[in-house]
Amino acid sequence: MGLFSSLIGNAGAVDQDKLRNDYGQLFTDNEEVEIGFKLIRDTFIFTNKRLILVDKQGVTGRKTEYLSVTYKSIARFSIETAGTFDLDAELKIWVSSEQQPSIVKKFNKSVNVYDVQKVLAKYVLG
Repeated sequence: MGLFSSLIGNAGAVDQDKLRNDYGQLFTDNEEVEIGFKLIRDTFIFTNKRLILVDKQGVTGRKTEYLSVTYKSIARFSIETAGTFDLDAELKIWVSSEQQPSIVKKFNKSVNVYDVQKVLAKYVLG
């Protein structure tokens, strides 16, 4: 189910050690990975300081964009849990005062979307 979920656009959780190994050069001093997810070639990482979106571009994926979103710039967020027949959960994040969500990500059923919400709430509300 993991490959199928990736093909239809659902993200699965990634081990923290793998994220540190693959993206350690992006982190500041005392920045720790809270939770991270991979969606085909793209990755998004929640740290104790920010949200990092890694967007592999082009056919080869050699060109990569790293977008950092500070938690203080997140105005609001929502989660939608997976249902019985719905295979995915969804996260929406609004940055600043935008009317539409700036970031929309879908998760497969293996991801506990409440864990994602807990990390966001901890840093956005705290």
